[in-house]
Amino acid sequence: MRVVLAIAAKDLRQRLRDRSAWVIVFLAPVLISALMALAFNNNDEFRANLGVVDLDRGPAATGLTQVLRSPELEGTVHVRSYGSESAARQAVDTGGVHAAIVVPEGFTESLHGGGAQPVRVLDSVDYGLQAQLARAITESYVAQVNADRLSVATAVAAGTPKTGVPELAAKAALLRLPEEVRAQGLPDDPLKVISYFGPSMGMFFVLFTVGFGARGYFIEQQQGTLDRIAAAPVGRGALLLGKSVSTFVYSLAGLATVTFVSWLAFDASWADPLGVAALSVAMAVCVVCLTALVIALVRTEQQAQGLSSILVFALVLLGGNFVFASGTTPAIRTLALFTPNGWALRGFTDLGTGVRGWDAVGAPLLGIAAFSSVVVAVTALLLRLRRTP
Repeated sequence: MRVVLAIAAKDLRQRLRDRSAWVIVFLAPVLISALMALAFNNNDEFRANLGVVDLDRGPAATGLTQVLRSPELEGTVHVRSYGSESAARQAVDTGGVHAAIVVPEGFTESLHGGGAQPVRVLDSVDYGLQAQLARAITESYVAQVNADRLSVATAVAAGTPKTGVPELAAKAALLRLPEEVRAQGLPDDPLKVISYFGPSMGMFFVLFTVGFGARGYFIEQQQGTLDRIAAAPVGRGALLLGKSVSTFVYSLAGLATVTFVSWLAFDASWADPLGVAALSVAMAVCVVCLTALVIALVRTEQQAQGLSSILVFALVLLGGNFVFASGTTPAIRTLALFTPNGWALRGFTDLGTGVRGWDAVGAPLLGIAAFSSVVVAVTALLLRLRRTP
């Protein structure tokens, strides 16, 4: 064991003497996480600035405007009125509002006639979520009005005198649809940007240690260092184990540094520190496995550098290190389940929104373990084939 630790210590000293190693694993992720925190500071809450163009000026259009300004939407939706569709379109294009709702002329009459004229939403490619919210509100409002009309019509058809229609209509206006769909997360805590991008950037740069480790192996092989150590009584097994320990410690130190600085300096929060530690350890182990796979696949230092770069960028692009998982397509979210960093980010997201214990990290740890096991199996097979004459 002393020999393994001595080899690991030697590798760590070599890496720490390399300034680029300090920059890539410790300094760069902290700086980029800091920029993320500053860029998105005070933007954790969702806000929608919506414009309204009332070309109808009837009671139904007034009711829609009142819904947008209701206490339930206060703090989420801010409404601005415009006199024409062109003025609203210009406001949307220049960023004055995120989206605009255009109530067409004759909207109120069309409701009485049996089919509402469509309410248009002027949107922008930059604010897709706000436009979706505007559409959801208008569609819900029209559906509620139609439900009120249907309830009154049903009562009249059942024999209610027409003199009582105004009273029925007033009561129906106070009703709500019996079923509503509301998006609601399991935890109550909002996810801070730094709580996601801190570990995300940490994992991104720590994955570059795959290239460091593989290149260092082939450099020592060219220099004859590996042959001299293998010829000594310690054997090649102790050599490989020592290098694996150094890669593990180096990767874990990088992840721990980023998460600690994110918490201390930028107020990142995760519900369970043990869960953060477990995910970091699992990712460090996975980095060791990936390093071994690259070494088993290539023959030279240049090949190791090229393959490791391709592997790293493929993992981070599919895993969601640059964007929130919710902002990607369903296909990308599915592919992220085949990456260890994708699973780890799921765990950090749950921890950042208040989920604790096994509920937050159980599935991610199993996903990372499964990925690492497959990598180990493939590596072992490749090494066996390489030894076969």
